[in-house]
Amino acid sequence: MTRSTVLVVDDEPAIHRFLRPSLVAEGYRVVEARTGAEALDLAATERPDILVLDLGLPDMDGKTVIQRLRRVSDVPIVVLSARDREAEKVRALDLGADDFVNKPFGVGELMARLRASLRSRSRKANDLLFTSGDISLDAGAHVVTRRGEAVKLTRREFDLLAALFRQCGKVVTHTQLLREIWGPANEKDTQYLRVYIGHLRTKLEDDPAAPRFILTEPGIGYRLA
Repeated sequence: MTRSTVLVVDDEPAIHRFLRPSLVAEGYRVVEARTGAEALDLAATERPDILVLDLGLPDMDGKTVIQRLRRVSDVPIVVLSARDREAEKVRALDLGADDFVNKPFGVGELMARLRASLRSRSRKANDLLFTSGDISLDAGAHVVTRRGEAVKLTRREFDLLAALFRQCGKVVTHTQLLREIWGPANEKDTQYLRVYIGHLRTKLEDDPAAPRFILTEPGIGYRLA
């Protein structure tokens, strides 16, 4: 069986000394970086399956590493940091991190988070058919049906609905949706997003003014029921 590769990005030698044997014991192949620049280089050359990333790096903020990686890769990123402020976590997640573990941490918890992130990535790669209520989306065939009837969506509408389906039941922030569908340059265009959500509701909801499928989380984002 091919081992999953973990890229550990941290400038503290003690973290590497602690994590390497624990990860190897769990069956992972370990690659190490101590700066943001080194992490970006290794992410490109080693193609790791998952990153463990500290935010306090000597040459750049870890959030910058997340932002740059997300332009070219969907590799799972678990942030490992002593920064426990909620705003730091929200920003890291908005930029594309998959999870956040506070220092100090237990190795058992970290291993569980890694396994969960890798399982999530596997599901995203393999699951092509999504269903919620009477609405289905076939990502492979690029088809959406409602009560068995095909619904015509534009490419942007389809991509937006697919992004919500992949996180079905969970809140997806405005920033996450805008970045994924329209790119980092459009992360603040929440009005643009509202217009497209309105289009989807018109095509998919019984009453677009009182949606029961695509729900609004005020000031945060949207959730697929």
